[in-house]
Amino acid sequence: MKPTISGKIPAALLAILALSAPAHAQPGWGGMGGWGGGYGGFGGYGRASAPRDDREGRVDAERFLADGAIPALGHGRVTLRTMPGTTASDREQATFEAAVVDQLAKAGYDTTGPDGEGGQIVEITVVRDQLEPAEEKRNPISGSATMGVSNRGSMMGLSLAYDATKPRGALVMTNMEIRIRDRVSGKALYEARARIATREGTKAASDDAVSVRLAGALFERFPSSSLAAR
Repeated sequence: MKPTISGKIPAALLAILALSAPAHAQPGWGGMGGWGGGYGGFGGYGRASAPRDDREGRVDAERFLADGAIPALGHGRVTLRTMPGTTASDREQATFEAAVVDQLAKAGYDTTGPDGEGGQIVEITVVRDQLEPAEEKRNPISGSATMGVSNRGSMMGLSLAYDATKPRGALVMTNMEIRIRDRVSGKALYEARARIATREGTKAASDDAVSVRLAGALFERFPSSSLAAR
């Protein structure tokens, strides 16, 4: 009979078995091994929300009253005149004009009478500036894989993240100014300006919402002689 082969397994075969053996959690690896919690596994983590800009949604306004102008304000005919600005369309311009007309009527002015030679003129200017560009579109799925080998086996970890959030629209500052003048003398009786930053694509950024908020701020505590007499 031929001599029997020793019962010892060759070192090369041991190496192959170690690599093909199932993965085991190893001291020092923590939760990185296998499929599941910790680093590995199918995660559901979306991106962290970017900090909100302090200017977004806040209305800032300034108002100026000419000396001795109160008796002349808040009564008689008034005519609107839109000055050159950055309104994108006639519809947008009409929306801002309508918001100002509503405030003028509340202040006591006649906004329905024909344009005559007397009365007052209200000049309106709307300017928009982009503060931040819109975020770029991105792949909603991202992930990473980790592999490792030790003297006790091999490990593999896979992490996937799904981000369902939509890219944020551009942050736009809308500036609105009014100037009320005496039609005959051209003297400025009242001036006000207001601004608000809104995120495109949101309800707060619609022309209706922005115009109403800015017009209300322009006429807040309006010094109308008609209102004082009520």
